[in-house]
Amino acid sequence: MTKKILLVGESWVSSATHYKGFDQFGSVTFHLGAEPLVKALAGSAFELTYMPAHEAVEKFPFEMTGLDAYDAIILSDIGANSLLLPPDVWLHSRTVPNRLKLLKAWVEKGGGLLMVGGYFSFQGIDGKARWRRTPVEDTLPVTCLPYDDRVEIPEGTVAEVVKPEHPTMRGLEGAWPVLLGVNEVEVRDRADVEIVARLPDDQGGHPLLVLGTHGTGRTAAWTSDIGPHWLSPAFCEWEGYGRLWKNILGWLTEKQA
Repeated sequence: MTKKILLVGESWVSSATHYKGFDQFGSVTFHLGAEPLVKALAGSAFELTYMPAHEAVEKFPFEMTGLDAYDAIILSDIGANSLLLPPDVWLHSRTVPNRLKLLKAWVEKGGGLLMVGGYFSFQGIDGKARWRRTPVEDTLPVTCLPYDDRVEIPEGTVAEVVKPEHPTMRGLEGAWPVLLGVNEVEVRDRADVEIVARLPDDQGGHPLLVLGTHGTGRTAAWTSDIGPHWLSPAFCEWEGYGRLWKNILGWLTEKQA
């Protein structure tokens, strides 16, 4: 049975000024950050819809029927403001449904929600992702810090699997490739919350993959990236990369007993 997944975020625009002696010119580049995941899920049981961050501002559903089209939703490297401040609110001061509250209600009635780390995930760079104390944070098995939560690991580190028997770890044997950073979070102290993988003690033991429930839905936090730069090229090319995400999505979309 095909499961429908909505990936929200993982895009950005950069501008640069190029100086060549007396002269200069500007350029603008559009980037997509989730191409490794798109490739890994191609032809699988998971049908992925990729909604870049700039599109999500207006196109992310404002009604429950829109969310109900998906079995799981991934928020990756997109801040809360992108869903709180569509043009109707930001430019015209009109009221619209609060899409963070809508997401929470959708999870409560059985949806699967995954937040993936990045500079605009959890609390993010300079605290600007702003997911702390939001309805979306309420659903997650972790809470966000009130400040910049990045843990940069330029020397690289390797994950430690805490629960190798968990379904999300099926088929993932041996050492994992290097990763270069995570968002620091705090794990909720609840019976349903499980830390499946974490960083080693010499890197603070920060949680990497945390699972939980909210209402009748399932939620997960993967605190590193979906691709570069926090995931090394070796991680993205690892045969376990696709298996890891399929396992997580499989668990996330499995209905609670």
